[in-house]
Amino acid sequence: MNIPELESIQETVAKIKRKEISVVTLVQQHIDLAKQIASETNAFIIIFDGVSNTEEYDPLLAANILDEKIENGENLDELELLGVPFTAKDLYLVKNTHTTFGSKLMEDFIAPYSGTVINKCLEKGAILIAKCNCDPWGFGGSGENSGFGPTKNPYDLDRSPGGSSSGSAASMAAGVGYFSLGTDTGGSVRQPASMCGLYGYKPTYGRNSRFGIGVMGSSFDTPGFFTRHVEDTILLEKVMQGRDLNDATTDDYNLHEVKKVDKPVIGIPKEFFDEGINEEVRSAIDSKIEEYKNNGFEVKEVSIPSASYSLSTYYILVPAEISSNRAKYDGVRYGKKVSDDYETNLIESRSKYLEDEVKRRIMIGTYVLSAGYADQYYKKASKVRTKLKQEFAKVFEEVDLLIIPTSPTTAFKLGEKVNDPVEMYLADIFTVTANLVGIPALNVPIGKDSSGLPIGMQVMGNWWNDFGILEFAK
Repeated sequence: MNIPELESIQETVAKIKRKEISVVTLVQQHIDLAKQIASETNAFIIIFDGVSNTEEYDPLLAANILDEKIENGENLDELELLGVPFTAKDLYLVKNTHTTFGSKLMEDFIAPYSGTVINKCLEKGAILIAKCNCDPWGFGGSGENSGFGPTKNPYDLDRSPGGSSSGSAASMAAGVGYFSLGTDTGGSVRQPASMCGLYGYKPTYGRNSRFGIGVMGSSFDTPGFFTRHVEDTILLEKVMQGRDLNDATTDDYNLHEVKKVDKPVIGIPKEFFDEGINEEVRSAIDSKIEEYKNNGFEVKEVSIPSASYSLSTYYILVPAEISSNRAKYDGVRYGKKVSDDYETNLIESRSKYLEDEVKRRIMIGTYVLSAGYADQYYKKASKVRTKLKQEFAKVFEEVDLLIIPTSPTTAFKLGEKVNDPVEMYLADIFTVTANLVGIPALNVPIGKDSSGLPIGMQVMGNWWNDFGILEFAK
């Protein structure tokens, strides 16, 4: 498929203000492109066009209102996202519209309100044009677990775009929208960004509100997003960040402070550069590190000893939270009703409509929380998580940021890992640590392999130093 280059958000907003293009025209172009690529990529669950669906949200009506304000000469300087089309992973609630969370169990659910991050984007003039396909509730690293079929990578339709925010990454790569909202619980923005040649940003935990987003693991979930330009990432984070009274985990600590360092000290954690990295990925990152050295940056090898336990720790703690968070999906309050008997309904509704990976993670989580195994697994993993936080804090006393791979490989073939859950989980080996400790992390596209598939590199920063890593990437 064609992989277009689009202007930045700020350049696009400037064009709209100069009346070089109307909002309606721009939004219609992106809706048309979404429809054009939908069958090839399966990137969307809903495309909003005000015509072919019964959803309450109408992007063209919103676009018309903005065009009228522009014609009337109203001061729209506060609308930093004026007329900019965007998409969102179908974990984000949008009032009076379907939100499926990527699962057949929830395909009839109508959201009673909109999420905080969605509202912040709309209030700044952005226009939502589609909800994107994803692994159900974010359970997956390839987009293949969705109840609505796998998403396909525009660079090679036989390959995965990564997951769980698969549709967001695939649609962006194909040219739809100027940004896309995703969620990152263990790399679900950064890993697909790496495989689709995009910037993929996971903020510090608590920086962006989780209110109005389908929950996976409450102490891991982070609202992130995809862009084509790092300047857009900086702009969008300024829009989305901040305390939300609807989300008690949010904070506004140090939001705008950037640690002013002309030449930040770069740390290379040796535990993340062991065997298992594709040679072309390793070579691309090594070349980038050499480039930094040649440009006068101090590069230090550092150690995070407990990092080798990150993946196993993650796949104990997150399924435990998944298991607890699935309790409300009982076919009565949420989900499909198949029987008037509560117990029968609970069993049969889940059995029929929950996807295999959802069932697998519920069972793992229930097991590690059970009376006989909680001490052996859950409590021990919680201690390792604390140890990891301590080790990262110590490393950030020596360096300003860390560089590691985002994914051990470029985009893999659809079906290649689907029958081996452990092999699939290993695709997250470099991304889960940032979620375990809650630090900000960014995928930076740095090139392509010999097959033309994108390669990504991950930049991690200290807690709340989000703009530090974004400015470095810029």
